[in-house]
Amino acid sequence: MDHDFLVIGGGIAGTSAGARLSDLGRVLLLEAETALAYHASGRSAALYEANYGHHVTIALNLASREDHDTLDGGVLSPRGLMLLAGKGQEAQFAHDIVAMDMSPIDVDEAVARVPILNPDAVTGVAFDGDAWDIDTDRLVQVFARTIRENGGAVETGAKVTEVTRINGGWRVRAGSESRTARHLVNAAGAWADQVAVMAGIAPLGLRPMRRSVARIPAPGGHDVSGWPMLLGAGEGWYAKADAGALIVSPAEEDPVAEPHDAWPEDLVLAEGIARYQDFVTEEVTRVTSSWAGLRTFSPDRALVLGPDPSDATFVWVAGQGGYGFQTAPAASRLIADLVAGRPPVLDPATVAALSPARFRQTGKPPLSRPAPKA
Repeated sequence: MDHDFLVIGGGIAGTSAGARLSDLGRVLLLEAETALAYHASGRSAALYEANYGHHVTIALNLASREDHDTLDGGVLSPRGLMLLAGKGQEAQFAHDIVAMDMSPIDVDEAVARVPILNPDAVTGVAFDGDAWDIDTDRLVQVFARTIRENGGAVETGAKVTEVTRINGGWRVRAGSESRTARHLVNAAGAWADQVAVMAGIAPLGLRPMRRSVARIPAPGGHDVSGWPMLLGAGEGWYAKADAGALIVSPAEEDPVAEPHDAWPEDLVLAEGIARYQDFVTEEVTRVTSSWAGLRTFSPDRALVLGPDPSDATFVWVAGQGGYGFQTAPAASRLIADLVAGRPPVLDPATVAALSPARFRQTGKPPLSRPAPKA
């Protein structure tokens, strides 16, 4: 075999898994686009908030904190998170502050932190100072550099078009070249089910969902760099400082029929801006840019991490659902532990809740697979 591990996907899932696995053998990472972290990873809100997400995701968040603090000298910087509720959202707000372990504050304190807030529109505010910006590009590059330093390779512009099971491993075609490896690591994001089908592995029912973002100028000429991220109750919208401006999102989860290079819809962006506008005094007069990404969820909304029960050489690193950067250090360590046969650091219940085996108890027959070729 040419390699020990062939990783499909150059987002945070693939680069982090590849880095951990490079301690166990030679890694080749293939990314279809011309740059790493092009799709969902390159369009992330990039916030570390440990109590955000599915309860299994929270376990991964917490287990990732030390690496976020120490990798390459640390990739976190202070941000803070402010939860806002308006009229009629009191019940949702009460639920959210418990679920996210946030502390209520009064409206005057909120306005002192974010002076554009409209005190007449806000009925509830909570704040968490333990929320941090993640230097996403730096984290991806740290992991990619680790792959290379350990004798592996990272190739961009290498779209996988064929996957074949062979004796002792896998053959993958990307462009005009074929590569072989003992293990195939599926970190293809929104395309992960498609990769599985190519490999003759039953798909999981992953659902790509679009999320859109608009960039607006700093409201009223304020310096927004120290403002916390603003989150509407029930995650109905969010706004966050970014390079001297604000990014605003309706935080939508619109399912798409097929994975693709996502783009925003004007009406969806307008709805997000309107939700934000309801809470502030400064009018939004223009949008300077906009984009969208696909956040991909498994059927139970937890990540899918580990070897497929039908073939232990096919390894899933999928279903990040927007939590990829937060969870990457612990998720990638779990992958390496499972592949190496080491006892995972995470507790057995969490490992089981992340395993692809949880979707293989349906009684449905697996996809037929072509016979192995020499």
